[in-house]
Amino acid sequence: MTGDLLRRAADEVERLARQAPPGRWTARGLLATRPEIVADDDGRTEHVAEARSRSAPWILTMSPAVAPALAAWLREAADDPTPAAVALATAVLAGAP
Repeated sequence: MTGDLLRRAADEVERLARQAPPGRWTARGLLATRPEIVADDDGRTEHVAEARSRSAPWILTMSPAVAPALAAWLREAADDPTPAAVALATAVLAGAP
């Protein structure tokens, strides 16, 4: 059922967010073309990724901070699925470890 697919994807988004470092993610310069993505959580920092300048903004945007809204949207869409919601849910679950 399509609604179940969207609810499973919402659960997966939340699971992945819980596993990721919390806090505000920022880019800090390692080299000009390879910024380091760092999570800053109440004074504690954790290295998240080493990115390329083109991919760093994507990584920062898709930090765990978007998970609550994304999961809520997927659950709301489960009652009346749209093609876009199904496509996103399918992509999320395809990338899940």
